[in-house]
Amino acid sequence: MNIDEIFGIFQGVGTLVSTDPVMAGARIGLIVLGVVLVYLGKKEVLEPLLMIPMGLGMSTVNAAVMFFDPLALHGGKGTLFLEASAGAGADAVKNAADLMSIMQIDFLQPIYTFMFGNGLIACLVFLGIGTLLDVGFIMKHPFLSMFLALCAELGTILVLPIAQLFGFTAKQAAAIAMIGGADGPMVLFTSLKLAPELFVPITIVAYLYLGLTYGGYPYLIRLMVPKSIRGTEMPAGKRVGEATAFQKMMFAVILCIMLSFLFPVAAPLFFSLFLGIAIRESGIKAFQEVASNTILYTSTLFLGLTLGVLCEAGTILNPSVLPLLLLGMLALLLSGIGGLIGGYIVYFFTNGKFNPVIGIAGVSCVPSTAKVAQKCVSKVNPNAMVMQYALGANISGVITSAIIAAVYVTVLK
Repeated sequence: MNIDEIFGIFQGVGTLVSTDPVMAGARIGLIVLGVVLVYLGKKEVLEPLLMIPMGLGMSTVNAAVMFFDPLALHGGKGTLFLEASAGAGADAVKNAADLMSIMQIDFLQPIYTFMFGNGLIACLVFLGIGTLLDVGFIMKHPFLSMFLALCAELGTILVLPIAQLFGFTAKQAAAIAMIGGADGPMVLFTSLKLAPELFVPITIVAYLYLGLTYGGYPYLIRLMVPKSIRGTEMPAGKRVGEATAFQKMMFAVILCIMLSFLFPVAAPLFFSLFLGIAIRESGIKAFQEVASNTILYTSTLFLGLTLGVLCEAGTILNPSVLPLLLLGMLALLLSGIGGLIGGYIVYFFTNGKFNPVIGIAGVSCVPSTAKVAQKCVSKVNPNAMVMQYALGANISGVITSAIIAAVYVTVLK
């Protein structure tokens, strides 16, 4: 048996050896990166619910790339589903029968076609997230929470013109800028609406960086907030939960209707989020269990898995991805800086009675940035509890990100 016959049996190894060195190196690098993401997810340095399936999918697709070719529709370069590689796409399917055949063979294709490619999975994630959110603090301190959230949209706003300087169109730049909102479903929604041709790399970059906010933002906090201020205790006696469940539900219903009137293009996301909040406050345990556990965990699992499988070397090596990597990092950095600046503004206006670290929670990576704020404060002063303030800014960040996404889509569509 010669070497070609051996590689014919072990096709993943064969394609690795026969491809160009850059592609081979990228595949190996992404396999290693996938293993690292699984490890960091297990250690809870990054979000395990997302990073473990994403890392495993990333490693698997780059090990098995270019072996799947059902009905010869992949051009010999398919992976685990049709749209995974840069050279494949909707044009590869000529009719509905071909698509149905592909969905019978490629096991992730139905998930991508019916949930991922149309944004449904983003709505399901938002529904689950809504069941975890307590809007009581926002109702009590709406201006404080929304001010911090707006400051934390600095990257979402500034990266739009910066991305255009890199040669991206206004629509593409807006989709890229949404990474600064640190809200994965929102990024997915905006890129599908404005820049479907960049949907895969934008979504990959966004979710990779959203996972890293949990590991990177503590360093930004330590850089910008001195230790003497970082441990500032918040005023005692400000308890969350004074609003009744009925009042919280009506707040969610009214806000959903108002935002849908103003920005109908984002109504599916508003509806999903506030439906989750309404379910939380309804007291119907069966609904809460389904939405907060089954729907949220299942959709997040398949979201991470699908994103991992999208991280194929051919996609990552696309020339348009490097600027996305840089701009995505810049957007999240600017948003974190903006949130802390907002925290400082409140700190000075209250004569030092407000902890500026809370501002980082305005970046709407729920609930990661709120946890980051509390963790950084607790390391300096274990008695300083800022979580309720951080969650108020966090939830407001989700709303402001949705509003900005709706504005971008409405104006640029």
